[in-house]
Amino acid sequence: MTRCPLRLRGIIKFIHLYLCPIGLQNPLPKCLTFNVGWTTSKFVIIMKSMTVPGFIAAKQSQNKITMLTAYDYTWAGIVDAAEIDAILVGDTLGMVVQGHATTLPVTLDEMIYHGKMVARATRQALVIIDLPFLSYQVSPEKAIENAGRILKETGASAVKLEGGVSQAGTIAALVNADIPVMAHVGFKPQSVRSTGVMGKIQRDEELLLADAQAAEQAGAFGIVLEMIAGPIAARITEKLSIPTIGIGSGVDCDGQVLVLNDMLGMTDGFSPKFLKQFAQVREVATQAIETYAAEVKSGSYPGEEHTHQ
Repeated sequence: MTRCPLRLRGIIKFIHLYLCPIGLQNPLPKCLTFNVGWTTSKFVIIMKSMTVPGFIAAKQSQNKITMLTAYDYTWAGIVDAAEIDAILVGDTLGMVVQGHATTLPVTLDEMIYHGKMVARATRQALVIIDLPFLSYQVSPEKAIENAGRILKETGASAVKLEGGVSQAGTIAALVNADIPVMAHVGFKPQSVRSTGVMGKIQRDEELLLADAQAAEQAGAFGIVLEMIAGPIAARITEKLSIPTIGIGSGVDCDGQVLVLNDMLGMTDGFSPKFLKQFAQVREVATQAIETYAAEVKSGSYPGEEHTHQ
């Protein structure tokens, strides 16, 4: 729980959004609860962290859920400060951080290493960490052991695994061990060796619905729908009581998730149909680095203003 001082503009916005009773249908967006108080020196709001029950409640209150990936302390702090509801420490780090062609090489120790950094930076977002390939498929007992390590060693709130019907027993075992689980159906990146293709749109509605319902019945608190045809994802979302988080699955999911590096335009040559680049960080960073290099070579940096006397 963090205490956030508000400037005058923030106070006005707070009063307009939360204290004015006129025309407010959803007075508390993003599923965060607020206590308003005074200190001797400034006006503050006390913001409570997102929890698993709060995440589930978002669907019931029809508040869209925002989720992004993050893999280190700096970016997790930026994402959290932007009031994103949940941060996923995804095994996509194998591709966007480590440079692998798939997520399969990522190890449990690597997920814990990155999860620790993200959790240290996070004050209000729900932190969820992927269980990497073969850390849960061997047996439910192994899944409990590995997921327990993740929660104990990182401080995260939940884990995510890929699968529905095939992993229902494992999901139930984790939930019975008091480990919150998010499921993942549709296109499953960890199955790329058996499917032989990356990013194929999933259209088998009967199979997809069975997977999603099996995950819910086993106790999953939410479910990622990846690369599922929009109308099918909409019908799955309607039939489930837990939130659906879409990636490449249309606007009717209860929330959306993107890989941070992709949506910021940092990933070179990756432009699937579902991806919107909200910034061009790679271009800006390249320009800044080129300018730095030019100034060092010309002797204009460091200047007098950057030099201690």
